[in-house]
Amino acid sequence: MSKWLQSGMRRDLCVLLYGERRRGQQLKADVEAHYDGRLDPDRFYGAMQKLVRAGYVEKGREGLHDVYALTDAGERAVEDHAAWIRDEVA
Repeated sequence: MSKWLQSGMRRDLCVLLYGERRRGQQLKADVEAHYDGRLDPDRFYGAMQKLVRAGYVEKGREGLHDVYALTDAGERAVEDHAAWIRDEVA
C-alpha cells in the first residue's frame, strides 16, 4: 500500500470519493459525520493536497467551489484496499 494511503483519514476520503465527485465542503462534512466530530480545516485540506500530489485525487473548480474526484490510480487503490479487507474478514 502506498504511504499516502496508510493514513486512515486519507483512505476514508478516497472511499467517499469513489464513484462520485464532491465539493470540498461536502466531502469534509461527510467525513466529519463518519468520525462523529469536527475536523480541523487545515488537517482536511492538507490531506487533500497530499492525495492530489500523490496522484490519487484530482482537484477542479465549479464556480467558487473546489471539487475533488478520484483518479484512475485512486480508484484502483480503493478497490485494492476493499479486496484486502474482504480477504481478511472472510
